[in-house]
Amino acid sequence: METLKNIPRLTYLKRILPYVNKEVIKVITGQRRVGKSYILKSVEEEIRQSDPFANYITINLEDFAFSHITDASSLNNEIASRLSKDRNNYIFIDEIQEVKDFDKVIRSLNLDSKNDIYVTGSNSAMLSSEIASRLAGRSIEIRVHPLSYKEFLNFHNLPDSDTSVDLFLRFGGMPYLRNLPNQSTWNEYLTGIVDTLVYRDIVTRHSIRNNDVLQRMLLYLADNTGQIFTAKRISDYLKAQQVKSTVTSVQNYVDFICEAYIINKVKRWEIEGKRLFEIGEKYYFEDLGIRNSIIGYRPMDIGSLLENAVYNKLVSDGYEVKVGVMTKGREIDFVAERKGERSYIQVAVTVSDPTTAQREFGNLADISDNYRKIVVTLRDSTPNTQNGIQMMSLREFLTK
Repeated sequence: METLKNIPRLTYLKRILPYVNKEVIKVITGQRRVGKSYILKSVEEEIRQSDPFANYITINLEDFAFSHITDASSLNNEIASRLSKDRNNYIFIDEIQEVKDFDKVIRSLNLDSKNDIYVTGSNSAMLSSEIASRLAGRSIEIRVHPLSYKEFLNFHNLPDSDTSVDLFLRFGGMPYLRNLPNQSTWNEYLTGIVDTLVYRDIVTRHSIRNNDVLQRMLLYLADNTGQIFTAKRISDYLKAQQVKSTVTSVQNYVDFICEAYIINKVKRWEIEGKRLFEIGEKYYFEDLGIRNSIIGYRPMDIGSLLENAVYNKLVSDGYEVKVGVMTKGREIDFVAERKGERSYIQVAVTVSDPTTAQREFGNLADISDNYRKIVVTLRDSTPNTQNGIQMMSLREFLTK
């Protein structure tokens, strides 16, 4: 079988390579097992072709060989002992969030123009907010997502078909799945990732004692994907199950789950008033296979999975995504903006029912501006347009 290393993820290489030898730290972020290490290795291979005589320093902080690196001092000593004074130094550090105060080291290294630095991390709080403030103007973040549908087809050597879409909605886009012997082992692998995400990136990092609350919250979020969320609602839900929690603790736990890149928060935005709502956001899973490994794959959830897949496609394509709110509480599933352009997207399993069709198309028709408007359904996509509103199947949307 073709090995994973023979399938480059060109989307990310194209984003990273223009920054080679630029005096900014390249920070590659994303959920564990999403392929960051492989992308880091691919970048190194590309650079070696153009600068073969440079000095290369590679540190994987999940490798036991580097277990002596636990803080900024030991990280600095390791790198300093391997730096070259008369050649370019390309420094690659994998899972850097394991090192306390790592930013002090890479900030110092970045002062020397001979040093070109690339790091990966699996915690958004550490690599998005904290490092952004400490390295303002000196770093660029490249967010890596699970495989897109088109990548999924390529990795698994599958044709574009309704069957392949169903497989994608069920198992998601973790790259390593293609290396497992058969689909019967995929769920076990995905469950193992969840255990790592929960216990390594959440429980241990935040010293959580009440694992039961965390597990129940993950189940709740998986069971209510794409529903309006408030911390009070989930606190009441937990209390009804005789589980003690506070609104504050619930919000903290949700933030921890977001930091581990398990879920993504989407704010609601008033279309007419052009303002964000402070509460009542929605959450979507970074990977559908991870979501299904938590709650189980259930055909009755197809609407939520469809909506989540559309959201993931928009985000991986570089759109800023919000939930649109209209008058009388009506909603537009997604308002997506990129480079000054905007699209309004409604998602429905089918619009064969007149009432559903009227709701989905009617809400879009009531938006007065002339930006693109789309209805995405699971299968049917005819007629192609209705009153200027484009209609497409999920397959069409994921491959465009």
